[in-house]
Amino acid sequence: MSDTFTFTLKAKDGAARLGAITMPRGEIRTPAFMPVGTAATVKAMYADQVRDLGADVVLGNTYHLMLRPSAERIAELGGLHKFMNWPHPILTDSGGFQVMSLAKLRKLDENGVTFQSHIDGARHVLTPERSMEIQGLLGSDIQMQFDECVKLPCSDAEAERAMRLSLRWAERSRKAFAGGPGQAIFAIVQGGASRALRIESADALVGMDFPGYAIGGLAVGEPQDVMLEMIDVVEPHLPQNKPRYLMGVGTPDDLLEAVRRGVDMFDCVMPTRAGRHGLAYTRFGKVNMRNARHADDPRALDALSDCPAARDYSRAYLHHLVKSGEILGMMLLTWVNLAYYQSLMKGMRQAIGAGCFAEFAAKTKADWAQGDLAR
Repeated sequence: MSDTFTFTLKAKDGAARLGAITMPRGEIRTPAFMPVGTAATVKAMYADQVRDLGADVVLGNTYHLMLRPSAERIAELGGLHKFMNWPHPILTDSGGFQVMSLAKLRKLDENGVTFQSHIDGARHVLTPERSMEIQGLLGSDIQMQFDECVKLPCSDAEAERAMRLSLRWAERSRKAFAGGPGQAIFAIVQGGASRALRIESADALVGMDFPGYAIGGLAVGEPQDVMLEMIDVVEPHLPQNKPRYLMGVGTPDDLLEAVRRGVDMFDCVMPTRAGRHGLAYTRFGKVNMRNARHADDPRALDALSDCPAARDYSRAYLHHLVKSGEILGMMLLTWVNLAYYQSLMKGMRQAIGAGCFAEFAAKTKADWAQGDLAR
């Protein structure tokens, strides 16, 4: 692998992009879905399982890891890769979103954010410099600038205030970034649902020449059409030779439509969270394993799947596990969902390379529309 961070654009089909990020710990094939390992674990999965499903990179979170077990402790134990037994690339979020969504008694000013932990009420201060310090202690391969994420809908005035603050914090984050060979810092485009603010944010960040660019502040309450509109607005303003990352997104349809618009990287808790609550994602759409219709069904979720959890266990058994609250049910359905997400990304990569992304997207949507009951 390369001892530097590089992005190679291998093919395009319309706006959809096939590429690869190379760095010392491995290659990330794009479009890529990053399973979320918030607290140094992808919930209900072994690290080897996650890798075997096709994941090249996972996500960890500054906010959660700074609270427990602490970045300093992880550094003393050899860094996040060793700590969680994942020797492959790791991207860490900056903590900005979690401060907005989870922290108590949040006080924001130019310097940063003072807040109380949602775990024990302890007081903490997170600034661009401290966020980058924590990510440096963790040793992540891709580190995110510290930003302010506002919930949507919000006023243009509020979106503008947060966007301009995030731009100033981007400059401070870039200055504080102390990455070693092959590590990179990504900027985050903000601006709410305002076309003008999104363009201004993207142009300013591109002028700072970051190695990669994220589109943040979406999947925070807005409908899908607004999210897609913001991608359409931002995409022409981002460099072709650098990766684009849509943060916190999303459903399989979100991924398909965002790739169609030129996005390269994604993360979302949806497949793991859904699995813990009895919902499976398959080639034929969502399947609620709590439904009574599965109680006597000997069929597999998907007899043609490469995933043993989808192929080798009956619906009746999965239904029983879910209704009984058994941990194994959560594990198996999480496995099913992450396998489907990685299969979807692989299919998109192959389709872009073959120049048939539109046909792949249409077939995928037709299968979802057919639904699980039609089989």
